[in-house]
Amino acid sequence: MGYLRLGFFAFVILTLFYWALSWYFRSLARGGLEREWDEEVREGDRDEWIDKGMAEYDASLKKKLVLAVYVIPVIVIIALVYLTNYA
Repeated sequence: MGYLRLGFFAFVILTLFYWALSWYFRSLARGGLEREWDEEVREGDRDEWIDKGMAEYDASLKKKLVLAVYVIPVIVIIALVYLTNYA
């Protein structure tokens, strides 16, 4: 029963951490695009250009790397449980 409770609370905490990191990285990408537009581009529709850049960001590897927030802690917990009980 303890493992289920640990799993539930870990999932909730990791989900909150994932959302916070995702929001933070997305705001950094958007801010960079806005700064780039203001300093260099200045041609065409600004909002359309930023939306296109954000679509490219959504497909990039950086956004997918945030999923490591779920994978790495689970691997560490499994390794610790194994080492504690069987090593």
